[in-house]
Amino acid sequence: MAEFNSASNADTEREHEVQTGLLRELCKAAGANGDPAVVGEILARLIDYSQAHFASEELLMRMKSYDDYEEHVEDHAQMLDALRGIAAEHARGETALVAGRATETLDFIGKHIATRDRRFADSVRNGL
Repeated sequence: MAEFNSASNADTEREHEVQTGLLRELCKAAGANGDPAVVGEILARLIDYSQAHFASEELLMRMKSYDDYEEHVEDHAQMLDALRGIAAEHARGETALVAGRATETLDFIGKHIATRDRRFADSVRNGL
């Protein structure tokens, strides 16, 4: 079980790095008034990746009967809603809003990782 817990935490950390990397890439592209097709592609990859990451994390939380599951999942839903909102704004050509909203989402995800995800990782690591 200790090996599983250690591997789960390492995998989750790598996933967080990919997810925040995609968000930083989005912030950079949108902030530089990048090619709308490139911004759209980054958004699509970010949404797809985030959905898969959150599903994986939520499954692990259910397997561990994690006590903060509901609140944690609410954060995931809020982040996906924000990303989908950014994608909708981008599709409508509201490109001026994308960079700011992406930065807000990056801040939110950073706080989520530092608090809720850290608490869950500690719980997994300690076998709780």
